Amino acid sequence: MVFYFTSNVVCPPYTIYMGKDKYENEDLIKYGWPEDVWFHVDKLSSAHVYLRLQQGQTIDDIPKDVLTDCAQLVKANSIQGCKMNNINVVYTPWANLRKTGDMDVGQIGFHRQKDVKSINVEKKVNELLNRLEKTKDERFPDLVAEKESRDREERNEKKAQIQEMKRKEKEEVKKKKDLEELRNYTSLMKSENMSTNQDGNDSDDFM
Repeated sequence: MVFYFTSNVVCPPYTIYMGKDKYENEDLIKYGWPEDVWFHVDKLSSAHVYLRLQQGQTIDDIPKDVLTDCAQLVKANSIQGCKMNNINVVYTPWANLRKTGDMDVGQIGFHRQKDVKSINVEKKVNELLNRLEKTKDERFPDLVAEKESRDREERNEKKAQIQEMKRKEKEEVKKKKDLEELRNYTSLMKSENMSTNQDGNDSDDFM
């Protein structure tokens, strides 16, 4: 089971999701999207919370209020963290998560530590959490199928972009060719390159 939340503090709203337990977290790690950002309480056990960015956005584009929603949700779903003040929540792009065979279930590392950011959460904000809780939706998604569908759409989009680029290149080549032909034609039509029948003889003299 995966829990989905909607952060509607901005428009368009953002989707936040997390697994029910550490075993589902394994699937979320495996089948995440490049648009996903992973959140976790630093140095404490907590839920793995994901924020799905809009296509083309980066981790630096996350609106401040949306970032706060994610951090509060992570804190609220940490057995130790929910009772503490001034905790740090770390977050990083999904692509930066590193999982090896010797790691425990739900455990992850990072490919690049420099790509891991941190936000301080001073205390729990019940009003914010209640707002998110009202949007909660429990689902049993086919993560594999969703990832394959997303990747297929990306491939088709890239294919369409390549085809459009090739079409424009052909148009450009044709324009250059047409322009060159026009220049050659214009050059041939210049008066100094044209012959004339006015050679001083009247055509009637030959009759």
